Amino acid sequence: MDHSGHGMTTDLPPFTLGRGLEFSPDLFFLIGCLAALGLYGWGVARLRRRGDAWPVGRTAAFAVGVLTVALVMCTKLNDYGMVMFSVHMVQHMVISMLSPILLLLGAPVTLALRALPVAGRGSLGPRELLLKLLHSRYMRVITHPAFTISLFIASLYALYFSPLFDFLMGSKAGHIGMMVHFLMVGLVFFWPIMGVDPGPHRPGYVMRMLELFAGMPFHAFFGIAMMMATEPLVEAYKNPPASLGIDALADQNAAGGIAWAFSEIPSVLVLIALVYQWYRSEQRQAVRKDRAADRDGDKELEAYNAYLASLRSR
Repeated sequence: MDHSGHGMTTDLPPFTLGRGLEFSPDLFFLIGCLAALGLYGWGVARLRRRGDAWPVGRTAAFAVGVLTVALVMCTKLNDYGMVMFSVHMVQHMVISMLSPILLLLGAPVTLALRALPVAGRGSLGPRELLLKLLHSRYMRVITHPAFTISLFIASLYALYFSPLFDFLMGSKAGHIGMMVHFLMVGLVFFWPIMGVDPGPHRPGYVMRMLELFAGMPFHAFFGIAMMMATEPLVEAYKNPPASLGIDALADQNAAGGIAWAFSEIPSVLVLIALVYQWYRSEQRQAVRKDRAADRDGDKELEAYNAYLASLRSR
């Protein structure tokens, strides 16, 4: 297959979904996806051998999350994404806003902390190094809302509206680095909001929702800006190969529509997850209160009744 000097595929036939989903692996992401599934499976198997349970839903969420990464990086969607802005935007939205949510719902950090063996006294093993990282100043900084929201927004505007995007698209390594960046930004942004794995910042449920909605509108604004543009804004997609039979501006408008519409999907998924977590948390708190009341004869209720009696006597 012929490639231009900028790493662009130049002889692709017109895009169809069937052609886009054909297997065309990127070796870096293929190895990464297989390694992620293998390590996660090892962790689950280790817990099972020990007699500990691990929720099937978490395993399924993580596996689907890895498969979404493979879907956009190990098929011809990745080839078409080099020459079609709209397909690239599908890749970007999936790998930065859908895959991270599914991966985080799998609670990989919690699984690692439970599955990794404890090192001997005075020594540092993988589990101890992970704990040290979780409690580090570095982790407190990169999971702080001021940093995560700013990074989430900058990854759109500073990348696409500057020469940096064209520079990264000019080489295979640059393109891989950009996609890894999108995935990591999504993980860092959604990690404190999801609140499944332990981390330095664990705000309340209302604050998590506010953090979510603080970032999402900027995706919509970005999409609208793309849709309203009267000329191609990104140099890498100004001259699509003739074999595709597409217009650069129409393709850019489609990319903007994808960015605008996709911003609603993670919002719904995260809100569902947060409401469910909130509900479970309230249930657990109610159970704890009931148990405490059984142990102490409901002294809290007795104290409250005594307080009401004292008010009446006054």
